[in-house]
Amino acid sequence: MAKGERKRALRGRAGRMKGGRGSGRASAGHVRLWGRHAVEAALKNPDRVHRKLWATREGIESLDGELPPDFPVEFADGQDLARLVAKDAPHQGLVLECAALEDKFLDEVLEGDPARPIVLLDQVTDPHNVGAIMRSAKAFGAAAIVTQDRHAPPEGGVIGKTASGALETLPWIRVVNLARALDEIAEAGYWRIGLTGHAEATLAEALPAGPVAIVLGAEGEGMRQNIEGHCDALAKLPISSEIESLNVSNAAAVALYAVATRN
Repeated sequence: MAKGERKRALRGRAGRMKGGRGSGRASAGHVRLWGRHAVEAALKNPDRVHRKLWATREGIESLDGELPPDFPVEFADGQDLARLVAKDAPHQGLVLECAALEDKFLDEVLEGDPARPIVLLDQVTDPHNVGAIMRSAKAFGAAAIVTQDRHAPPEGGVIGKTASGALETLPWIRVVNLARALDEIAEAGYWRIGLTGHAEATLAEALPAGPVAIVLGAEGEGMRQNIEGHCDALAKLPISSEIESLNVSNAAAVALYAVATRN
């Protein structure tokens, strides 16, 4: 179906947003995603249960692929959509409400390809950083990211937008105890490297030839001492002395590139 035909087909089954206003929050048990890449990836994800799509006509036209004939769509203008999302969020004419993804488990990842690194985040709380790390992890072939249930942001629109579709395809493992997860990862044969500026060895010097898990600490505080103690090695990135540190998402991207290109 051509884009113009899709637009005409949708016109008959999508109503105007009632009252022109939204609550700004998702319904109980649901998450709200926005932006073309995030919404498009969620619509293509067979593991997602979708509730409703609010969209401008231009937003609908930007989508790659067709919506099912009975998909619940409600047309709105950009100002209306802005009331459904975080303040100043770039919704790009698309806001999708859907169920949260079902939990995935660490043992499922450890049974997979050991050549793909695992990324663990120790109390990284900024959803922009978590989303950016997801995007880099997907780009460089990581198997999963692992966070705690607590001290980590929930699944939602900011992560989805920043991850640019990776939220739908990269396993996100939430664990109660990160130290215990590191023990399980070691038992599976992974070498655990914690990134910290006070390490003596560089990441290139610490990288082994086999399976690797990269551990990154929280913004500002870095890794907790207990988590450092569960790493096999601590390593730093060889950045200029004129810069104190890198943002955690930038550090993750550099580390994942180093793993992907090691000899």
